[in-house]
Amino acid sequence: MSDKSVLIIVGSDSDKPRIEPAFKVLEDAGVGYDFHVSSAHRQPDQTMALVRGARGKGYRVIIAGAGLSAALPGFASSLTDLPVIGVPFGVGPLQGQDALLAIAQLPSGVPVGTVGIDNAKNAAHLAIRILNA
Repeated sequence: MSDKSVLIIVGSDSDKPRIEPAFKVLEDAGVGYDFHVSSAHRQPDQTMALVRGARGKGYRVIIAGAGLSAALPGFASSLTDLPVIGVPFGVGPLQGQDALLAIAQLPSGVPVGTVGIDNAKNAAHLAIRILNA
């Protein structure tokens, strides 16, 4: 595998502890990754450039974590043909149920593989399976 095959993005610094379990899974498997904080709402141009440039930087899978409206995974998927895995975060009054549905119910043509609420480990395991396919 290339040095850094997985791009991991979240929309806020406060999301980092929720996505960190993915780091260890990837590290244990010897899969390189980069982590970025980039919001689909607050920094759309930065996020767009990051995702559109992902393939050129050697990334083969994107993991995108988000809570509440969970726009980031779908936004990322709309910008690339790379596989995107969405991790809904258990925040807000619905504790991630809204994020889960927002990611899982994206329109046709904007596919995002979706894992369980706060299950960043499974996102990393899925990314590894995609890379090994």
